Amino acid sequence: MEKIAVLAITKNGIKIGLKLKELFNSWQIYAPSKFSNGDNNIEWYSDSTTSKIVNLFKTNDAIICIFSLGAVIRLIASHLKDKKTDPAVIVIDDKIKFVISALSGHLGGANKLTEQIAEKLGSIPVVTTAADVNQTIPVDLLGKEFGWKIEDDSTVTKVSAYMVNEEKIGIYQDAGEKNWWNKELPPNVTIYSTIEDLKKSSSKGYLLITDRKIQESTILKDAVIYRPLTLVVGVGLHWDTSNDTIREGLDFCFEKYKLNKKSIAKFVTLKKKQDAQGLIELGKEMKVPIQYFEKEVLSKITIPNPSETVLSFEGTPSVSEAAAIKGSGGKLVVEKQKFPPNLTLAIARIPY
Repeated sequence: MEKIAVLAITKNGIKIGLKLKELFNSWQIYAPSKFSNGDNNIEWYSDSTTSKIVNLFKTNDAIICIFSLGAVIRLIASHLKDKKTDPAVIVIDDKIKFVISALSGHLGGANKLTEQIAEKLGSIPVVTTAADVNQTIPVDLLGKEFGWKIEDDSTVTKVSAYMVNEEKIGIYQDAGEKNWWNKELPPNVTIYSTIEDLKKSSSKGYLLITDRKIQESTILKDAVIYRPLTLVVGVGLHWDTSNDTIREGLDFCFEKYKLNKKSIAKFVTLKKKQDAQGLIELGKEMKVPIQYFEKEVLSKITIPNPSETVLSFEGTPSVSEAAAIKGSGGKLVVEKQKFPPNLTLAIARIPY
């Protein structure tokens, strides 16, 4: 979390806030100006706490409130939207006995932050989220630390209910980080080595970790699909190749080879004097980073489809294939695809 606010509305609460500031020095403390003692570690506000918490709610990743849970609920109730956008809200009582995860426990990170604060303060952490209480797999958070993306979150609630109610859950993974669960699997969870085995199982819900398109309709309605960032797209292009041209080529490749664009980790290409604005624009739109390689680096990569023409113009026999292999450290899953007049694409998978 980048921005965390501590809201204290009593003299003792301010003391607790200052203690938190010592433990977590990037946090900002807010307190009513009527208690001001000139301490520069605190931002003293003169407007009402009702107004202040609205502003903090909109501008922070987490708010730590050092006053009663009931008062916090009344203050934030009308401003709640959904668990994807609401900040984490944590409540600490005036005697530091309890640290309570009140809002956005999973996606907002309140549960984890609650544990951290309680450990530092010697308090009792209060977490009520079912997955945490039951110490089972949190369906909505799986792979979050690796940047995994959920394909469609409409099934998350259903599959989460299956998980916490100990219904049978089947998992299939063919891409991405393997160390997403460093404990013994819950007894209701089984990992299957193939999609066919998964389909034949008696599982009620499914977790699929893959960068491929899944078309098995029999399991999709009860599945959560995670998209690990495993695909590196090598791009060979001219300085004036347009955003739309690259996007169309990308769509063609991913459809033809049954891959999913949510798993693109980065675009990679040759470093030139003038970078292609079309690729830069597409990277920004898709929120995909771009990595550049010098021709001397790419020319040393062994590739399946070298080109004398590319060598004569670029100083390396390959751009898209060589860049994809170099950028991924793995093997090509899509060899060079040509899109006249001046675009080539290749895709490699990061090995784990």
